[in-house]
Amino acid sequence: MKRIMLNDKKIIVGITGGIAAYKACEIIRRLKKLGAQVIVVMTENARKFITPLTLETLSENEVVSEMFPEKRMVGVRHVNLAQWADLILIVPATANIVGKIRAGIADDILTTVVISTKSPVMIAPAMNVNMYENPIFGENMEYLKNRGYKFIEPETGDLARGVGKGRLPQPETIVSEVVKLLTGKKDLEGRSILVTAGRTQEPLDPIRYLSNRSSGKMGYAIAEVAQRRGAKVTLISGPSDLPVPVEVNFLRVEKAKEMYSAVRSRFGKADALIMAAAVSDFVPITVSPEKIKRIHPEDSSRGKEEKILLELKPSVDILKEMGKRKKEKILVGFSLETEDEIKNSKRKLVEKNLDLIVVNNPNVPGAGFEVDTNQVILIDRRGRVEKLPLLSKKEVAEKVLDRVSVLLKKIKRK
Repeated sequence: MKRIMLNDKKIIVGITGGIAAYKACEIIRRLKKLGAQVIVVMTENARKFITPLTLETLSENEVVSEMFPEKRMVGVRHVNLAQWADLILIVPATANIVGKIRAGIADDILTTVVISTKSPVMIAPAMNVNMYENPIFGENMEYLKNRGYKFIEPETGDLARGVGKGRLPQPETIVSEVVKLLTGKKDLEGRSILVTAGRTQEPLDPIRYLSNRSSGKMGYAIAEVAQRRGAKVTLISGPSDLPVPVEVNFLRVEKAKEMYSAVRSRFGKADALIMAAAVSDFVPITVSPEKIKRIHPEDSSRGKEEKILLELKPSVDILKEMGKRKKEKILVGFSLETEDEIKNSKRKLVEKNLDLIVVNNPNVPGAGFEVDTNQVILIDRRGRVEKLPLLSKKEVAEKVLDRVSVLLKKIKRK
């Protein structure tokens, strides 16, 4: 990374009271090397893990740790700092600081600066695995994510006590995320991207439905990354518990035919469709208006329990239908295969008139449903195959959108 990457960017590094506070030294050194201006804001507990003198030496600025220091006129210091920063990076972030930010508590200099800023806030949690997995902390984190706060996911590894998820990532990883945020790609600016995500649910009766295990994480990641890269994003999602990405147009559907209708009505204004949803391949021929009852022996004319037959028919193939209407649009499909992945996916790519197909096998460790990682294969129209390593779903989203960006450059803007 060249020095000019963060030239004159103003960054507040907020340090809280965790054992990983020592890593902030290397983070500050790297940020300075990239040309950033850095001011450190410490909590009282952070001072017990690392000294202000060390941080002042590295940042070349006074360390701010008191709201009202003695014998010094500071005025509206928190407001001035909040307005000065292009980014506030909290590293390490304890469960306590995340909880206070979520609740809007401003009882020290760091939380007061955070609540006063309109600049991005990036939070790098680090704590014991039991604290990280506590549902209250999880709710606080999801709440803040849904309001635009950026989180750097902790790693799994050795902790101050035990092993588990909650380890602060290495300084180079955190600095890389800062660089992405402050100088990130805007290669999709002015483009309209239509994304589908989640599963569909096809009712059998008023109680039951036919569906699959898709959580929607892949599609939501694509929508979030596309928006950050400048695209105008519309996300059409089946049932999912995930928070809606910030500044993304959102539409909730349930059935395959509802998703088809939503995609078809918005396809004309889109530059690209990325179909990450797991749409049911089959739907019931009839839906019972009443709950389907179990047949007991005493109710059977033959004196024994009878089988219940479920009749299904193929659902609408949304991508294939959009492929017929494609013209100068980019179509990306996903292929979930458990055998002959490349052969079957190449056939789908041709049949549905796709520009790119993303292939994954749920039997591969780390690439199944409801996980944060994926291992995929990318196949383009020329049949070229690229096998990617195990990545986070956001990293996979970046790779897919890199391909989409290149394809869109070959098409005239509307």
